[in-house]
Amino acid sequence: MHRAAYLAFDRFPSAKGSAVHIRHMAAELFDRYGGGLLCVLGGGELPAYQREGAVEIVRFTDVVPNLLDRAAAFSRWAADRLAPHRDTLEICHVRDPWGALPALSTGARLVYEANGLPSIELPYHWPLAAPSTLAKIRELEEHCLQEADAVVVPSRVIVKAVTDRGAEPDRVHLVPNGADPVPVDVPRPPTAPGRYVIYVGALQPWQGVDVLLRAFARLADLTDLTLVVCSSVSPSRARPLRRLAERLGVRIQWEHQIPHADVAAWLAHADLSVAPLTAGPRNLDQGCSPIKVWESMAAGTAVVASDLPVIREVLGGHGRLVPPDRPTELARAIRVLLEYPDACRDLGERARRHVEDGFTWKHARARLAAVYDRVEAH
Repeated sequence: MHRAAYLAFDRFPSAKGSAVHIRHMAAELFDRYGGGLLCVLGGGELPAYQREGAVEIVRFTDVVPNLLDRAAAFSRWAADRLAPHRDTLEICHVRDPWGALPALSTGARLVYEANGLPSIELPYHWPLAAPSTLAKIRELEEHCLQEADAVVVPSRVIVKAVTDRGAEPDRVHLVPNGADPVPVDVPRPPTAPGRYVIYVGALQPWQGVDVLLRAFARLADLTDLTLVVCSSVSPSRARPLRRLAERLGVRIQWEHQIPHADVAAWLAHADLSVAPLTAGPRNLDQGCSPIKVWESMAAGTAVVASDLPVIREVLGGHGRLVPPDRPTELARAIRVLLEYPDACRDLGERARRHVEDGFTWKHARARLAAVYDRVEAH
């Protein structure tokens, strides 16, 4: 019987940044409570059941094509997994309303970690979603946020989004994402090109990879420079962007679904890291503290990123900001930093120190522990 549970409508483990976050946050919870139950999405070769010491990992593996139907099925499935532990559960940590609903029914304390809000994100995945559907999802979010004993957010930007949905301001706690500093002598990836700019992450429209490709096409005269895209998705899901790169004649090297442990070396040996996020609601209304930016900084690699409130918050002045959705401006910023390598290295080193001084995963776990202390005290 478990005292703690962590629920996430996310595949775990995976190459995505969300999986990195889950690993660290769940570890803090389970270390504190002597183990627990981890309910996540499965798929592929991941086992439906796994035990690691005192931690039980159960994975939802049903194939449900419709996203909302799948979320509802996950919620029912999670309720069945929590039921045997109702008498012992003291705390449930969740990342979405699909996990929050079954957690609320247990009577345990609820910590709601709002990294993203489905009512904002769903239109990107399902453009034809009816306004009435989005309104119902927002009502569900409001209910869960209002009932939570604590709401954890990764950036100040999303504070407004959750308080607008009824979260009590004194129950909202800032726990930024983090990254672990990369050793300065990390070996260069064997297949790395001689000189390269890197993008790390998924390929959804809000990531702005198409903007980056158009910017890189404007750097065609730098014949020794390659764009490396370390994507967390399969090659088949990158086809539209691959076709765009071919049409633009971009010198590009695709690295798909490489193990997360290998990403640090790719970042550390890059000339620059780029985060070309778009200026849409996904990044403006719920800015989510991008792990790709934290990890670039921790590698000592200078970052060029879109000038958005959440990016300003993360970089803390230790990166180069450019107007979002402007390929020409992005290309100019990349070119200038490459022309001044000493200044570029200095920017990267200052970014690394910024992470070391307060934004490693150890710091993030300590902040989360303080939230648990407060929840327990009340």
